[in-house]
Amino acid sequence: MLNQNQTPLLNALKANAARPHAPFYTPGHKQGEGISQPLTDLLGKAVFRADLTELADLDNLFAPQGVIQEAQQLAAEAFGASQTWFLVNGSTCGVEAAILATCGTGDKIILPRNVHSSAIAGLILSGAIPIFLNPEYDPVLDIAHSITPNAVESALQQHPDAKAVLTVYPTYYGVCGNLNAIANVTHQYNIPLLVDEAHGAHFAFHPEFPTPALAAGADLTVQSIHKVLGAMTQASMLHVKGNRIDGDRISKALQLVQSTSPSYLLLASLDAARQQMALHGKMLMSRTLQLAEEARTRIGEIPGLSVFQMPRLGESPGFVALDKTRLTVTVYGLGLTGFAADEILDQKFAVTAEFASLQHLTLIISLGNTPADIEQLVQGFTTLAKEYRRTNLTINNNIWQNILSKVSHPLHFSPREAFFAVSETLPLAQTSDRICAEIVCPYPPGIPVLMPGEAIAKPVLDYLQQIQAMGGFISGCNDTSLKTLKVVK
Repeated sequence: MLNQNQTPLLNALKANAARPHAPFYTPGHKQGEGISQPLTDLLGKAVFRADLTELADLDNLFAPQGVIQEAQQLAAEAFGASQTWFLVNGSTCGVEAAILATCGTGDKIILPRNVHSSAIAGLILSGAIPIFLNPEYDPVLDIAHSITPNAVESALQQHPDAKAVLTVYPTYYGVCGNLNAIANVTHQYNIPLLVDEAHGAHFAFHPEFPTPALAAGADLTVQSIHKVLGAMTQASMLHVKGNRIDGDRISKALQLVQSTSPSYLLLASLDAARQQMALHGKMLMSRTLQLAEEARTRIGEIPGLSVFQMPRLGESPGFVALDKTRLTVTVYGLGLTGFAADEILDQKFAVTAEFASLQHLTLIISLGNTPADIEQLVQGFTTLAKEYRRTNLTINNNIWQNILSKVSHPLHFSPREAFFAVSETLPLAQTSDRICAEIVCPYPPGIPVLMPGEAIAKPVLDYLQQIQAMGGFISGCNDTSLKTLKVVK
């Protein structure tokens, strides 16, 4: 076993930041001497002294042989991987690299329709052909869960030439499908299971969490260490276990989608976050779970509110485990949309959620939260329920069902073909039944409702307009006001 007390990359960065020398290399601010005063006033000078480039003692991210290699080996052991790569372009580049490393132009990949936009970017970059599976769906709460093992098995029977299966575990709502069974089905065809585990980096550090993806049989997983652990924003990891995926192809794919000037601040934060969890993870997660349970119990007792819970055992094959630190509160019973409740809580009570949807608010409770945070959250919801209750709210509660039913048919073009095709921009009302040429998604959570190559169905347009009218934000497309859309000409 490796010594998890060590932080080789962090130590090297600290030593180089403190070494007196005349810098004639990038970045141009020269360890903070050239930083503007307002930015120095905000952040101080120490952070800029450590904002260094690929110096001899700091190794090279794309050909690691020193401290980066050591830090990645420590991370692999801590997270249960055979090999780990540090990512400075977020989990987005990890998902893209996973697809690029396993699929080429024309290759089929099986994946859920509620994937993150990064997976669609991976399809465009690779030229792979998606075989979309509809996730299991809760029509009452309008929440899409995981794909099921049976759906994966059926897809592989129909497409035995598929090169990989990709799934999301957990979803943005903390829902985990039966990954063990999905892995078993996938491996019967001797192809890899890729997992977007962006929100599950903490699973390896406490037994009350769902099984980590690698332990459940995944061949590759991508984790946003910054989303739920103690790394800086954009700092993520890609892990591989077993021999179904060529590590060299991962390295080469990452060179295509990562910056050639990686931030050592982000890299060092990954080294530090790994050490923190390897040494103190169970204690930190126990405390986090206690805070989450307190919030879940107290908010669930507030009239008009309900908290998203696990279904009864065996009731939902697309929902077999729940991350208890992910808290989704349904506010529909107050006569409020999630967007309206989000705005009130943020502006009136200084409580800021991770994201809002039509009926819900979803909150992330992590190792950085405090008992005071939970108290402020509970009091905010208590006052919201007492003073801001409204009536006569009508929400279409089968939105995702409408969308999924419209996109379960084969694409007219591959995402890559449609993305690079000659296109034209039309008023929204004239785009129904045309072929979309851009990604369109409410964000967060960044799940595309339209993607290049799909026919544009009217229920999808209605949904996007409803989201926008109720305060949501549309991203990915050129015209985020949604007055126009790009379509294949």
